[in-house]
Amino acid sequence: MLRIGNASGFYGDRFDAMSEMLTGGELDVLTGDYLAELTMLILGRDRMKDPRLGYAKTFLRQLEESLGLAHERGVRIVANAGGLNPAGLADAVRELAARVGVPVRVAHVEGDDLSARFPGTLAANAYLGGAGIAACLRAGADVVVTGRVTDAALVTGPAQWHFGWGPEEHDALAGAVVAGHVLECGAQATGGNYSFFTGHDVRRPGFPVAELHADGSSVITKHDGTGGVVDVGTVTAQLLYETGGARYAGPDVTARLDSVRLTQDGPDRVRVDGVRGEAPPPTLKTGLNRLGGWRNEVVFVLTGLDIDAKARLVRDQIEDAFVRAKSRPGEVRWDLARTDRPDADTEETASALLRLVVRDPDAEAVGRVVSGAAIEAALGSYPGFHVTAPPGKGTPYGVFGTEYVDATTVEHVAVLPDGRRETVPAAAHTRALEPAPDPDLPEPLPGGGQVRRVPLGLVAGARSGDKGGDANVGVWVRTDEAWRWLAHELTVDRFRELLPETADLRVVRHVLPNLRALNFVVHGLLGEGVAAQARFDPQAKAVGEWLRARYVDVPEVLL
Repeated sequence: MLRIGNASGFYGDRFDAMSEMLTGGELDVLTGDYLAELTMLILGRDRMKDPRLGYAKTFLRQLEESLGLAHERGVRIVANAGGLNPAGLADAVRELAARVGVPVRVAHVEGDDLSARFPGTLAANAYLGGAGIAACLRAGADVVVTGRVTDAALVTGPAQWHFGWGPEEHDALAGAVVAGHVLECGAQATGGNYSFFTGHDVRRPGFPVAELHADGSSVITKHDGTGGVVDVGTVTAQLLYETGGARYAGPDVTARLDSVRLTQDGPDRVRVDGVRGEAPPPTLKTGLNRLGGWRNEVVFVLTGLDIDAKARLVRDQIEDAFVRAKSRPGEVRWDLARTDRPDADTEETASALLRLVVRDPDAEAVGRVVSGAAIEAALGSYPGFHVTAPPGKGTPYGVFGTEYVDATTVEHVAVLPDGRRETVPAAAHTRALEPAPDPDLPEPLPGGGQVRRVPLGLVAGARSGDKGGDANVGVWVRTDEAWRWLAHELTVDRFRELLPETADLRVVRHVLPNLRALNFVVHGLLGEGVAAQARFDPQAKAVGEWLRARYVDVPEVLL
């Protein structure tokens, strides 16, 4: 058995998690996921200011506290905190180890940087698999840092090293991918961001641990005495996060999410088995980050009566100011959020918010022009005029996109503790990615029974997230009877009715019967991605909770 824990789900996650995971229980490997689409943009801007940077600096500060403890306990540390500069981070870890007097062997993985192929990008990075990590561990590394690898590679790499799996052992690798996907977002697997959180103490959930076995099966758990909960629901929620169809493709293997079986294996223990794998696709996903221009935002507070008229007035005034200045930003977006209530007993609950977001390649167009227009309206606009924050100069924003490159053209390199460079070959056998066949739906519930109009969330959980400009919304239920209803009730058309923002967008529904789940991919909901900040909820984190709050006719037997 290989015990792998996670201590970070993003750059900025709980700082003490690394030391808590090392002291809380037995581990063989401790991983940390620091990279997201937005993080790569942040690190790219860091590197522009100082070419020695480009990695997650928090990781070094955590190691300063925990490197000695990991060494004493024989725990290997594997993290993608190297970001855009894994070699620089590896050197910094060696300097830290020398300073604190801990004799550790440090290795890193590189080759993901494809910026030279994509001129004009701030960062262009291929998503590598876990084989480079495995090579570093086989060479005796105590700490392995990487650049852009898949989140699951932080688990597939140590698993390949420990169990000696070859690249053709697709089922075992797929099981490790599933375990890695559950671990990657930290406390999201242990009760964090969980639809049914009210039944559990999730004030400070612990971080997850996977007990991985040689056949690729695993048990997801957490250290004894830590907060939160691990049950079939929390694991299901994380499995649905930021995924698409039944085929979950990566550079190591394509995992079939429709084969995953989850079983409660005791308190805070969920067994994951049955996972089937297929050869990986011949291409590697490559994330492209570029600077898109400049952005500014002003939020006007509209209080009391005549909300719509107040919104029209200030909107007309700002638009007139653009005409007078002969400088209208390239993109202007107005959104009115009717957060006000009639006869409200507080000023805040009597108020609505009118949000103005502008974008333009020219900083002046979103800075002085917009701020000036908002400030000059202060004493000559709607009654009660004020804004949530003083208008500013504007800030640069990023745009995220993806390309796919031939895996054989990417040089995946493990730089071993002694400095030797080991090239990791691309998969010899690949399979072009195609949608999985639609599974059979369960028999619907008998008709004619009593129904009650209630929020969908009384019977269904959900988790949503972002992939570039697309969003996914995973919805699941906890009983077979509820699944018989949900599978037929929540069609694409019904989904669009419940979430009108998606009405004109392409929505694809994927059915995962083993999980009693539906996964909806909404194409284009997030515009040019989170870094562009195009939407109120730019990472679609709460779209699932919005869906759960919509009222539907639910059979009484399910309530």
